[in-house]
Amino acid sequence: LRTPLRSLQLCSRCYPSHASGSYEAMKQQYRPEVPEYFNFARDVLDRWAEVEKEGKKSKNPALWWVDGAGGEVRWSFEELGVLSRKAANVLSDACGLQQGDRVILVLPRLPEWWLLNVACMRTGTVLIPGTQQLTAKDILHRLQKSKAKCIITDDSVAPAVDSVVAECQSLKFRLLVSEGHREGWLSFKDLLKNAPSDHQCVPTKCRDPMAIFFTSGTTGSPKMVEHSHCSYGIGLTVSGRYWLDLTSSDILWNTSDTGWAKAAWSSIFSAWIQGTCVFVHKMPHFEPRIVFESLSRFPITVFCSPPTAYRMFVQHKVPSYQFQGLRHCVSAGEPINPDVMQEWKAQTGLDIHEGYGQTETVLVCGNFKGTRIKPGSMGKPSPEYDVKIIDEKGHILPAGKEGDIAIRVKPTRPLFLFTRYADDPEKTEATVRGDFYVTGDRGIMDEDGYFWFVGRADDVINSAGYRIGPFEVESALVEHPAVVESAVVSSPDPIRGEVVKAFVVLTSDYASCDPEKMMKELQDHVKKVTAPYKYPRKMEFVQQLPKTVSGKIKRNELRHKEWRQ
Repeated sequence: LRTPLRSLQLCSRCYPSHASGSYEAMKQQYRPEVPEYFNFARDVLDRWAEVEKEGKKSKNPALWWVDGAGGEVRWSFEELGVLSRKAANVLSDACGLQQGDRVILVLPRLPEWWLLNVACMRTGTVLIPGTQQLTAKDILHRLQKSKAKCIITDDSVAPAVDSVVAECQSLKFRLLVSEGHREGWLSFKDLLKNAPSDHQCVPTKCRDPMAIFFTSGTTGSPKMVEHSHCSYGIGLTVSGRYWLDLTSSDILWNTSDTGWAKAAWSSIFSAWIQGTCVFVHKMPHFEPRIVFESLSRFPITVFCSPPTAYRMFVQHKVPSYQFQGLRHCVSAGEPINPDVMQEWKAQTGLDIHEGYGQTETVLVCGNFKGTRIKPGSMGKPSPEYDVKIIDEKGHILPAGKEGDIAIRVKPTRPLFLFTRYADDPEKTEATVRGDFYVTGDRGIMDEDGYFWFVGRADDVINSAGYRIGPFEVESALVEHPAVVESAVVSSPDPIRGEVVKAFVVLTSDYASCDPEKMMKELQDHVKKVTAPYKYPRKMEFVQQLPKTVSGKIKRNELRHKEWRQ
């Protein structure tokens, strides 16, 4: 079997160097090899273990986990290989799982999460990650819809699983990651200890299913997004090399929740394709102080976090900390406000390189290392995709025109795009318009080829003939010192049809201000920062915004509330 990393010389010789800084060179020289058979555990991770043995790699571990209380785990690629083979034997022998069987994994940031990700690759089982914030109802929905044969979790989620297990006919095995034991559950710790360390990796084909991710459900019930072994295993090469700018000497910290695709993007594939050390802090709850202390204490060189986190960081003021090793910062998950980027750079000296993608894709657009950043833009298209702005008939729109962000799928569908919505051919087919996969996001491409996010197609507001994207209004609002965050939606209006309404969370310093005066002040502020017609004619001050378990604002919920009144 051809192993792509042998051909690519561990991803370092067939692409232009980091220092080149040429977007055009990256596009021209990006020529990935996609063999018939591919397995990330065998073809990438095991190859890095060989390089370690040969002494041709930095001494950084593959995984560096800390619990914040003095506990640490460091695994080399060789140790990761040994332990993941033992874990693979637990799945195939103790649980009797076979290639193609579906496995739900719900764990916090524990080393076992990484171990079991690799074990599923080795066995050819299809991994379905989930966040610990899932309720019993959420778990039931995922178990029933996926028909998973096995669920793996810890003590905190096991009771919720037990409460719905009688309704899940497909579920055969419950595997507990814990120091203790629980009735009806197999002990992963005990089984791993006694499992043999030799395991023959299942010969998976490139297009075989590797993982299923449930979408965050911002616009409806979550869909099951199926990815193949090559879509992430090879497709995230661009992300690792050019967006995250990783080498085998780097230490990457990505703060994403383990239940979401972004954790797979950066905490597994993008990093380990490059032989990079993945740093993990257990951090049960997100705390800026812990992040600052960790960036100061540990030699982290590359940092990835969502815009919400960066907003919290700049409010807490960074300068009292020294991030001596940090050299590169990225953000994804939702658009980041230009003022947050500006403040972060003022405090740290570092740019934030925004990227754009979906659960269904790998990196679609990015502000790649060495290219000019336009604050507020999600950058230029990845060479893996032909990205266009199209109209409702599937025709390509010129620069400056707003339309749907789309990826060309005809005559050839990109291998690094999701395979399908599992068990739902109608929804899969509905994503295609003409020759394009339609992302469901609205955007604009400028004359320089940079893409700008307008909003989800359902979120765009049409007021008296003016189309208004919520992100620009939210960005303007958050520039005001009184605003922590906001959500902008349409609200019915007898004259204009619909108008802009903002739901605003105020900082503690402004929480007791007169609402009428504060509303007027914020309206005037928006009129000055952006086009006056975009200002929110309605405003409501709230304690918090409704969000999905992944932290994304549920604008559809707020919009439906407005239109039901």
